[in-house]
Amino acid sequence: MYVWIDALANYMSALGYPNDGPDSNFSKYWPASLHVVGKDILRFHAIYWPAILMAAGLPLPKRIFAHGWWTKDGEKISKSLGNTIDPLELIETYGVDQTRFFLMSEVGFGNDGDFSHDSMIRKVNSNLANELGNLCQRTLSLAFKNCGKAVPAKVGTYTKEDEALLASARGLREIASTHIAEQAIQKYTEAMIGVVWDANKYIDVMEPWVLRKTNPERMATVLYVLMEVLRYVGILYQPVIPQGANVILDQLSVPADERTFAHLTDDFTIKSGTPISKPRGVFPRFDYSPNTNNAT
Repeated sequence: MYVWIDALANYMSALGYPNDGPDSNFSKYWPASLHVVGKDILRFHAIYWPAILMAAGLPLPKRIFAHGWWTKDGEKISKSLGNTIDPLELIETYGVDQTRFFLMSEVGFGNDGDFSHDSMIRKVNSNLANELGNLCQRTLSLAFKNCGKAVPAKVGTYTKEDEALLASARGLREIASTHIAEQAIQKYTEAMIGVVWDANKYIDVMEPWVLRKTNPERMATVLYVLMEVLRYVGILYQPVIPQGANVILDQLSVPADERTFAHLTDDFTIKSGTPISKPRGVFPRFDYSPNTNNAT
């Protein structure tokens, strides 16, 4: 047990203890808001470690959370089986955002999850390339070609369908905040996926490519609603897929200093008439074969 006492001394001294004044690092960072451990050592960190802290008269972590394990193709990951997963190879094959997205969206944080290349490709193709990426491409391409290469300027009165979709987007921040407070990262991503799915259904029903000929003002309104929804999604997706989210925000011409959660209000909506650049694909699709994984 002496190593635990030694560790405690190291943690405290790293924060400048015994300087524990109101402006000190010790006061700023101790106690931990969240103490994350592997599920196999939960007993030690939920019983022994708090007991040591209490004996030393130190405040306890505010919350302890135990994460689960990953398996591969249904088998336990081990060196003896030779089925280890190199995260650097995943990043090289699929990309940083795609790897982050899969790990945070495939299973509930705290549960065990199984990894396979097939499931990863299905996940990123479905939720990123087909749904989010395609929505961005369709929306921004129509705006670029039919709204003077800018955010639609002539926006009409919102319909109940417009208001419903915008309400879903506006409610994302509170939903996301609740999930993150409970370390429910998978539910955080599910909330984003759900709104993107609703937006894809909305664009299919509204058919702005048809409205382009029959009702240009209504087309502009539909595209504006979609761009505002994408602004919310882009900002809230930054912790999960930071590169792709910021590419989306760039293509929406959202200012770099208006991309925090504090900007998720009607005071920072997409500005009508703001020039946009020609859209480009954000998330590539992947083809799966047993030996190679190729982006298309």
